Amino acid sequence: QVQLVESGGGLVQTGGSLSLSCTASGISFGATDMEWYRQESGKQREWVATITSRGVTQYADSVKGRVIIWRDNAKNTVYLQMNRLKPEDTAVYSCTVAGVYWGQGTQVTVSS
Repeated sequence: QVQLVESGGGLVQTGGSLSLSCTASGISFGATDMEWYRQESGKQREWVATITSRGVTQYADSVKGRVIIWRDNAKNTVYLQMNRLKPEDTAVYSCTVAGVYWGQGTQVTVSS
């Protein structure tokens, strides 16, 4: 079955950086578009970034210029490098395949 496992979250100060990873199994990873979403407590899930199977990337306006999504097909892993973090970036970050399969998420907390 499809399994997505995120890691890399944590507590960081404003202006700091974190690198999240999501390792997939049970899918043809190299042929699959991958996405990151985030969800703040009590709020709706928000799309963050997408990387297509061909490596084309898209970013939400809220993170554009501060976040980089990239993938390593040899490792079945998609990454989210987050820089210049702000308190409003605090959320649970999850990766997904087509909004159908989801990982368990990893908590990112940015202190002011």
